[in-house]
Amino acid sequence: MIRFIAHYGIHFIVPIIISIYFYKENKFWSAVILLSAIVIDVDHLLATPMFDPNRCSINFHPLHTYWAISIYTLLFTYKKTRIIGLALLIHILADTVDCYFIRQTI
Repeated sequence: MIRFIAHYGIHFIVPIIISIYFYKENKFWSAVILLSAIVIDVDHLLATPMFDPNRCSINFHPLHTYWAISIYTLLFTYKKTRIIGLALLIHILADTVDCYFIRQTI
């Protein structure tokens, strides 16, 4: 239960908190952008089985590889793409926390 709350809390609650706290003038649109990073989970469609609760997404799915994460970090460093990079890095953080919980139960 804690794993579920931590994983989906970072996916959905943390972006909303960040948009309210750091993007006060554009709360709605910043929240939309931050929440839309969930779209990188489309790469789960390439896996067999598509969903495995005991599989760590980090460095398994194409959009969750270290190469992709380095691009997300690069996006975060430039002002024009910072919010997109932040959104993607929050998503990766959520999946990293999930991987931590998987390792603790195995």
